Amino acid sequence: MFELSDENNLDEIPVNVISKNQINDSFDDLTQSVTENLTIEQLENLLEKEKQKIQDYEEKIKHVLADYQNLNKKTQSDIEKGVNTKIDEFMLDFLNIYDDFIRAKQVFTESKINTEGLDSILKNMNSLLVKYNVTSIGALGEIFDPNFHEAISIITDSDLDDNTITKELRKGYISHKRVIRPTLVEISKKQ
Repeated sequence: MFELSDENNLDEIPVNVISKNQINDSFDDLTQSVTENLTIEQLENLLEKEKQKIQDYEEKIKHVLADYQNLNKKTQSDIEKGVNTKIDEFMLDFLNIYDDFIRAKQVFTESKINTEGLDSILKNMNSLLVKYNVTSIGALGEIFDPNFHEAISIITDSDLDDNTITKELRKGYISHKRVIRPTLVEISKKQ
């Protein structure tokens, strides 16, 4: 059985039910009270502080975005360098085989042996070099450039300018504007 409580019963907690409209009215009253108690100068100071916070956050976002973009570019560059390094290593190995093939063809040609089969293989090898943008370095008759050439012998020739390349001992190659193998050359000195 339920008993109706009277005001003398201390075990009960009084509960007031508030409607949604009463909450909104209370919030409006609080807002009005706060704004009435703040001066325009104080409100302007609060507004300036909030504007400064927004600017600080915008700057932080710009820095984070710039850091991300720089990291993305560096990662892309590192990946490209890694791939290019592996391709260059492969091409160096391939070029040694290519050189051997060319020497074999020359020997067969000098011995008057049919080289049609070797010619078609060399054509395929040349296509592979073109596909991977590997080109030979022109050297004969040029002036020695240590960026592209490696001098392994010197001859004396008063008719030629100093450092003129007189002989190409091994062809050099460039891939994607990088020297993957310098040309081994003989150069001249006037004396």
